[in-house]
Amino acid sequence: MRLNPVVVAPLRSGRPGTRRAGISTLLLVFLSGAAAGALAFNLGMHKPLHKDPFWTASGKAIYLEKVKKELDLTPVQVDQMQSILDDFVQYYRTVVSDGKTRIMQILNQDQKRKFEQMLQERGSVR
Repeated sequence: MRLNPVVVAPLRSGRPGTRRAGISTLLLVFLSGAAAGALAFNLGMHKPLHKDPFWTASGKAIYLEKVKKELDLTPVQVDQMQSILDDFVQYYRTVVSDGKTRIMQILNQDQKRKFEQMLQERGSVR
């Protein structure tokens, strides 16, 4: 039994290039979004999204100011908080330094060089 071509025709796509046009449109929208994101990133819109790390002087000052304001700290509490943050930063740096020393002990010379480069690119604490 043969199918009648008049009945089969509606099962097919309306126009020959419809699927290709849909895929092209999706691809164009995706590439436009990627280009807009890359442009925003290069124009410096990325930096404001990230706060200064807490182990830096500016990051610690920003955090202290935020805590001081939100918790309505007294001057004595601000001094105590400053001391606690200083201790925490020192502890953090000691832990990172110890970890780096232990890692360096297990690496060969080429791996050490690559690891140092990785840390520099990342801007890690030393």
